[in-house]
Amino acid sequence: MNKENSIFRAGDTALRFGILVLSDSNTLSLAAVVDPLRGANRRAGAELYRWQIHSADGAPVRLTSGISFPAPALPERPDFDVLVVVAGFRLDEQATRPLLARLRRIAPHLRGLGGVDGGSWFLARAGLLDGHTATTHWEDLELFATRFPAVDVVRDRYTISGRCFTTGGASPALDMMLHLIRARQGPELAMRVAGAFIYDTVHPGHAPQSLVPGARLAETAPQVARAVGIMEDALEAPPPIARIARAVGLSPRHLETRFRRALGTTPGAFFLGLRLAEARRLLLDTGLPVQQVALRTGFGSQAAFARAFRNRFGMSASALRRVHSG
Repeated sequence: MNKENSIFRAGDTALRFGILVLSDSNTLSLAAVVDPLRGANRRAGAELYRWQIHSADGAPVRLTSGISFPAPALPERPDFDVLVVVAGFRLDEQATRPLLARLRRIAPHLRGLGGVDGGSWFLARAGLLDGHTATTHWEDLELFATRFPAVDVVRDRYTISGRCFTTGGASPALDMMLHLIRARQGPELAMRVAGAFIYDTVHPGHAPQSLVPGARLAETAPQVARAVGIMEDALEAPPPIARIARAVGLSPRHLETRFRRALGTTPGAFFLGLRLAEARRLLLDTGLPVQQVALRTGFGSQAAFARAFRNRFGMSASALRRVHSG
């Protein structure tokens, strides 16, 4: 795309957004797109941004919070410059052939295409991210990369690749929208918009997504934060706690002391909790066999996995699936 036409450049004319919201989207993801635009308009005292919310087919949109609202269908001929797709759950079910075909038809008329959280899946399924760098929520990154080999998938909080931009969830979407305001209207307005939300930590796009929010932890207990990062990257092949301690320059005893002070638990218990939380997610969000789930979360023994899972969640992995399938 011609850089002169990029939406992430200084511009005087109002930028028009069409926001396609799929049912079962996260309320915060939608707010992270819309509210920075509203905040920029209010603080600038001018209409810098316009937006219209659309649904896939004209039916009301119901968010995961239970909030439901009417929205016109995504038009065949867009009257906006940028399309942002916001999605959360039931991605395959909602990615219908008519919707994907419509995305392909309107894409050539747009200056920008964005995907927030699960929205990246719709752009990728329509073939609109082929050859681009993109991201999605960290829970689905591995599957996303497998499903869409023509996309350069990264674990960044948000990506900008040509006219395409994607985010890993709500907080990264807020970071990206503040970056847009900074690029178009300057850092002073972006800072005032962030201040209105009392949003002090604005992350760069290339910062990696984290399973555990770590910004404050990195300030108050940096060695604990580094240890948590090592754990997040090693769920499938968990190293001994002693090795993690050495990697952050502490003895196992001192690492335990700092974990208790910062997180109220031991490194071993915290690491086990991360692995079991990921196991629960895989059981509910994928069709992987229980044995594969155990291996993907670092349990070489099925018996050890079954025992740890039952102790944490009060039921077996199979029972959890049965309860949530009904």
